[in-house]
Amino acid sequence: MTYTYCGKSGVQLPRISLGLWHNFGDVDSFDAAESIVKYAFENGITHFDLANNYGPPAGSAEVNFGKMLKTTLAGHRDELVISTKAGHLMWPGPYGDGGSRKSLMSSLNQSLKRMGLEYVDIFYSHRYDPSTPIEETMQALIDAVKQGKALYAGISKYPPAEAEKAYKILAQQHVPCLVNQDRYNLLYRHVEQGTLEAAERNGVGFVAFSPLAQGLLSAKYLQGIPQGSRADKPHGFLQREQVTEEVVRRVAQLNAFAIRRGQTLAEMALAWLLKDVRVTSVIVGASSVEQLKQNINALSNADFTGEELSEL
Repeated sequence: MTYTYCGKSGVQLPRISLGLWHNFGDVDSFDAAESIVKYAFENGITHFDLANNYGPPAGSAEVNFGKMLKTTLAGHRDELVISTKAGHLMWPGPYGDGGSRKSLMSSLNQSLKRMGLEYVDIFYSHRYDPSTPIEETMQALIDAVKQGKALYAGISKYPPAEAEKAYKILAQQHVPCLVNQDRYNLLYRHVEQGTLEAAERNGVGFVAFSPLAQGLLSAKYLQGIPQGSRADKPHGFLQREQVTEEVVRRVAQLNAFAIRRGQTLAEMALAWLLKDVRVTSVIVGASSVEQLKQNINALSNADFTGEELSEL
């Protein structure tokens, strides 16, 4: 594993991080999840990315990770960067969703309890909430850091203009934004329209989630929807109707390109993201140790020629 500084901070993140969005909830095998986490840590993945609503059911990924902190990862807390988020629907009623101070602080307290932690390393506002003044949302992040419940503040899925406002508010209170996290992959490149530039200009790191487009960039869907895949699961984020003929055609072209480079499509997709110096880390999900091993292998062939990038 290699590491790089996150923005202008002193904290380093592994180039590949492990996300617990899928495969770590109560609907999944705990033993399999624990094996993945153990393999990740033993191979230099020190950043584990969670959120209050990860599961399903919501909250269960944090509970299960908390169990691993007491067993598989016992004694290693200071070697880990653990992040969590709040901002999406977590519980019924007016305070279980959105970016209010009430919702964010309550959610953070619940997350700490679920994981058995005194603090998280990064606490994110999980989404921009237009119904809440951005000053209120940022003040909650600032206070979470100043109260010692988080070491750093982050934002996720903020439009560029709102991200700029967030950066300025946080910097004015001497709690600079550490990182911006957003969806980014070969099929979904909206962050190239201002988000990456704003992060770099403000000294903020950038972490990409969904780097394999929920598995579409793993080549598993080239011959249809496999049984047990994300698109086949009723609780999966990737829906069957998203696996269109046009998407499969594009993925097939990318797969052929990856084969010419001597890589799997997943390895190439990850390497393509990491070529950009503005991308601090990519968050991968994994349903098996073997899948995670293949993802880490992307680091062994991460260089592209100008001609290759143009063709991609």
